[in-house]
Amino acid sequence: MDSSASTLILFPSLDLKTERENGVLVFDTTLLEKQPNLPTQFLWPHEDLAYAAEHELPDPPVDLKGFFNGDQEATVFAAAQIRTACLNHGFFQVVNHGVDASLVHAAHQHMDAFFKLPLSTKLRIKREQGSLCGYSGAHADRFSSKLPWKETLSFTYKHANEPTVLDVVNYIKSSLGKEFEGAGHVYQKYCEEMKNLSLAIMELLAIGLGVEQSHYRKFFEDGGSVMRGNNYPPCKQAGLTLGTGPHSDPNSLTILHQDEVGGLEIFADSKWQAITPRPDAFVVNIGDTLMALSNGRYKSCIHRAVVNKERVRRSLVFFVNPKEDKVVRPLRILFVEKSQESTQISHGWICNNSHKTTTEQIPLPSKTSSIGFIPTQNMTTLKISANCSLDAFS
Repeated sequence: MDSSASTLILFPSLDLKTERENGVLVFDTTLLEKQPNLPTQFLWPHEDLAYAAEHELPDPPVDLKGFFNGDQEATVFAAAQIRTACLNHGFFQVVNHGVDASLVHAAHQHMDAFFKLPLSTKLRIKREQGSLCGYSGAHADRFSSKLPWKETLSFTYKHANEPTVLDVVNYIKSSLGKEFEGAGHVYQKYCEEMKNLSLAIMELLAIGLGVEQSHYRKFFEDGGSVMRGNNYPPCKQAGLTLGTGPHSDPNSLTILHQDEVGGLEIFADSKWQAITPRPDAFVVNIGDTLMALSNGRYKSCIHRAVVNKERVRRSLVFFVNPKEDKVVRPLRILFVEKSQESTQISHGWICNNSHKTTTEQIPLPSKTSSIGFIPTQNMTTLKISANCSLDAFS
């Protein structure tokens, strides 16, 4: 394919190797729609593009209202829904989550406003090599092929900070200027709400695994997260590229809010399935680190983002990580031979070899997985860093 027009997108030239040594490549979204052909750097191989999603994931959303109200029966039901999803593919949506819709709307609005800024302004906050924070255009400063058709803004958030420590506000204001302080406060509040929601979900994940309800909440309450806004411009040849290539998330838990355009797809039951956008819902998925903590019972699923021919697609993503010095190690209760397994979920939360009355049996995973989970006698530990989410969406 003729890519001669791509000099309008990748500035200052197409010589990727030279420019990586002498300058910075830039993804200029103001010129994208003027391109007659897709630049070769954005072409993805056929095996990554084939088999477009023909079906939507049929799983109903998980209603969290009863859990937040202390309703035991509703909590058991929500935990069972989440457990089923995590054992199968690791994706689910939550509604009645307690996050104010006006806050979600405001966060989207401020992200939209940022991505509409002149390129020179966005580059004032350019993400440096090895950093978790800043603006990135198609990751073109780090890669030369299979570039994602998107731009991002990322920043970190520490869970254990006192309410008076406004790390997100300070970062946005110091990087972009005092005029962006209002946006910083919205992002700060959004991160606080995402932290609270993630810790609530951790309790339900623990119930489904048969461990102490507060175990994962305590493990992650002093952690750190990465907040990211994604902007996927329209692409006339959307069938030749991807907004985000097939991958699993290396972090622990991901909470995403997508706009009405849609484009998130997961690979489940040997086919690509779309996640239907819901303005009142957050999409939650298990990452590789939480898969390790569950000894492979909960699945970290391959997923991707496709782009739209006519409309911009946007999403807000919150990547949850444990504190960087934490050792990631499954509890011993999760290393049980299949013949010994009889963990059940009931109105007494989780009962091991004690209650006959159940709502559902929890199956065991296979002995090994892509991360290499092992039986009890060979149990090992894993050091994990919060930096694991740096390139989660290359």
